[in-house]
Amino acid sequence: MTTWTIGTLERNVADGGVVVAHWRASLVDGDFSASSYGTCGFTPDPSDSGFVAYNSLTEADVVGWVQAEVDKDAIEESLAAKIEADKNPTQEAGVPW
Repeated sequence: MTTWTIGTLERNVADGGVVVAHWRASLVDGDFSASSYGTCGFTPDPSDSGFVAYNSLTEADVVGWVQAEVDKDAIEESLAAKIEADKNPTQEAGVPW
């Protein structure tokens, strides 16, 4: 299962509206792991009924926002493909001596 986390948030000081979320998606399968990192930008509107100020947020709230903005399925499929490629390499590097 892919784990989504938020590393940090950038916010407006005046109203506590989040403008950028830095996220990471990670997948571990035994000794193999893969991760992806990115950012999402937001335009908070304190007058919107769904507005949540910084001090009231949970990580789950922001992960939900991020997953709604990115192609969650494609990211998770990419991580799984990376792990499968690492498990079953088609090329190797080195020298025979």
